[in-house]
Amino acid sequence: MAFDYQKIGLKRIDTYIIKKFLGTFFFSIVLILSIAVIFDLTEKLDEFFDNNAPVRAIIFDYYLNFIPFYMNMFTPLFTFISVIFFTSKMAANTEIVAMLASGISFRRLMKPYFLSATLICLMSFFLGGYVIPRSNEKLLAFENDYIKKFKTSYARNIQMEIEPGVIMYIERFEKTQNKGYRFSLEKFEGKILTSRLTAETISWDTLYNWKLSEYLLRNFDGMHESITKGFSMDTIIKVQPEEFFITSKESAQLNNRELREHLERLKNRGIGNTQAFEDEYHKRFSMPLAAFIMTLMGVSLSSRKVKGGIGLHLGIGLALSALYILFSTMSSSFSVSGAMSPFLAVWLPNIIFLIIGAYLYHTAPK
Repeated sequence: MAFDYQKIGLKRIDTYIIKKFLGTFFFSIVLILSIAVIFDLTEKLDEFFDNNAPVRAIIFDYYLNFIPFYMNMFTPLFTFISVIFFTSKMAANTEIVAMLASGISFRRLMKPYFLSATLICLMSFFLGGYVIPRSNEKLLAFENDYIKKFKTSYARNIQMEIEPGVIMYIERFEKTQNKGYRFSLEKFEGKILTSRLTAETISWDTLYNWKLSEYLLRNFDGMHESITKGFSMDTIIKVQPEEFFITSKESAQLNNRELREHLERLKNRGIGNTQAFEDEYHKRFSMPLAAFIMTLMGVSLSSRKVKGGIGLHLGIGLALSALYILFSTMSSSFSVSGAMSPFLAVWLPNIIFLIIGAYLYHTAPK
């Protein structure tokens, strides 16, 4: 039985544009990602052979997770090109002129476009926030095993605030042994040091249980000091070893809730270098909303029938898309370097192109 679009307030012209929009969008995704996979396979084929990567792992662990990651990354680009392509074709066939001449306002004409953009936005948000983080675990594990190692088995100069006024420091921690060297734990009341616990080695047991070896505990009470020495001691420290090894690249493995909680832990523990994590978190929201901005720009730009036709519109669209990607890359670099706040750096390209989209909408033929 055919679905009745009129029950949800959609007219035939709306369904026509929505089908055109989404059909072109997914067709362009399949086409461009197929080309991207071929180029990527050609580039990495030698590395796959040199590192003896299994064919099953290449297909299911790498490329099966490669596709959704890059599909979501280039969703704004796909959206823009799709709108430019089919709207320019409609304008060249005088369909846009006929719609406006029939009494449909340009603002009303935008309705099916923004309905389609809403579906793309929700898809991108769900993929980026919940699906891709899980698939990235296999993707990054494959890259680490068969392409280029980025994971380390040790961490150096670990310093963090475990609780308010409690500062932990470990000079070196070995992941394979769950063991750290030259450990210290200092407790403050305000700016006054009340105790200092040091140990030659510290080993993780379970949950928050740690074992110290060759420890020295110094308690301070005004001008008085008490010292306790020992060979071994069990203690509770509210931190786990995996927290020492989460890098900015691995932040892509955390879903929205996990990433937000990790950011809060980093800030509560006084770790200042959180720009890459904040950049990743804000992108989870800015990237999906870019679908609306690209749709606004695309319709406003390509609805006018011009002498150059589709080619001219596509050329301008590709130039604006490249400019958007350039802006996004540059602003992310500013964020990671600390030259700009992560929130402003991530949202600045959207703000700039929203202004451009508003101008194009204002000048579009109505």
